[in-house]
Amino acid sequence: MIEKENRRESYEAIQPKVPDRKALILEVLEKGPKTAHEIVEALLRERIIPYYDRNFVSPRLTELKEMELVEVIGSKYERRTDRKVSVWKLKEES
Repeated sequence: MIEKENRRESYEAIQPKVPDRKALILEVLEKGPKTAHEIVEALLRERIIPYYDRNFVSPRLTELKEMELVEVIGSKYERRTDRKVSVWKLKEES
């Protein structure tokens, strides 16, 4: 019981310091449409994430799509994966 309480307190202590991934992705997409890879690259350039990790972005894009904040506007070939990937953009308000 005490161990769980300690973990919970530690988790809550760092929460305000952890940037919201969805907000970071939205900031990147404010500059224009991008693939998940391009979003990761932008976050790397800004030193927001320490290494390439597509999973930092991909699940959040799905959540943002479900929240109707972003949408897929097409696809393009990506050399890193050697296949076509989705291009995302902020969804315009109706």
